[in-house]
Amino acid sequence: MNAPGYPDAIVCEPMTAATRPHAQRLLGGFLAADAHYRASAVHYGDGGAEALERALDLFVARPEIGFVWLARVGETVAGACVVCYAISTSLGGVVAKLDDVTVDPDRHGQGVGTAMLTALTRHLRQRGVGRIDTACHRENVAAWRFYLRHGFRPLDEERIALLIDESSASQGPTT
Repeated sequence: MNAPGYPDAIVCEPMTAATRPHAQRLLGGFLAADAHYRASAVHYGDGGAEALERALDLFVARPEIGFVWLARVGETVAGACVVCYAISTSLGGVVAKLDDVTVDPDRHGQGVGTAMLTALTRHLRQRGVGRIDTACHRENVAAWRFYLRHGFRPLDEERIALLIDESSASQGPTT
């Protein structure tokens, strides 16, 4: 799906088994190096490259739970983010939780993040999703500017986490 208002060269679409290595490269680099993520990674139960591999396997196997959204410039995957579905009692419908938004550093400032978010919003709207929720590290000024510029608003809340059991977390929810 081309992002409206952006060059045809930026194409955005969900990750497939074929594009999984590109998602792994981008998300792995982000999770290993982003100072803002690393500052709280221990509280997320950061399991490193192995956990990312399991997560990507789950996204391929269980698309009803969520997906990895990719932005491609020409033949190069230059952006990635993770989207998981939830049900909002305030909206009475499905919402999306947006995480791990990353753009290849060589592509910063070239509209990849904006194109990726614009196309993602359109993709989710077409599927009846009513809101996108995300979190942003308080000190990540550039990310805050990006999200505010795209219509996100602070909720005066803070995300908190409780690790339940690391072994069951790798399997995903059971039915």
